[in-house]
Amino acid sequence: MKRLIILLLACAVVPLATAEMYKYVDKNGKTVYSDTPPADADAKPVHVAPSTGTVVRQGPSMEKDLEKGRALAKERSKKEEAAEQNAKLAQQRCEQAKEAYHAYEDGGRLFKYNEKGEREFLSDDEIEAKRASSKQEMEEACSKS
Repeated sequence: MKRLIILLLACAVVPLATAEMYKYVDKNGKTVYSDTPPADADAKPVHVAPSTGTVVRQGPSMEKDLEKGRALAKERSKKEEAAEQNAKLAQQRCEQAKEAYHAYEDGGRLFKYNEKGEREFLSDDEIEAKRASSKQEMEEACSKS
């Protein structure tokens, strides 16, 4: 019963919410909209539908927004994939630099190839220099990852 009374009251109030609007041109030549008609001007009633408070978007602009969103999502996923790939490469460089450093750190008989393609054993000074440079390379490569 209460619901029925509320419904009837709401239906009775709706016509009151739609006010009359009048459109006329004043003596300065400007178009004026008002809720009361002026006495000295020829006012024409304008029927205005009540607003629902929501904005309805047009189809083409919505499609453009959707396309823009899809393009942004695609670009974002490409950037994420590139970042993941770069992180993997940095990790690989770090591992390779660690292996090279440990090879020089462990010592033993290490060699290099000369211009003729023959193997020459490294001297202790050369091993120490290679150890220092590989340690620096390892620190640089591993600090980035």
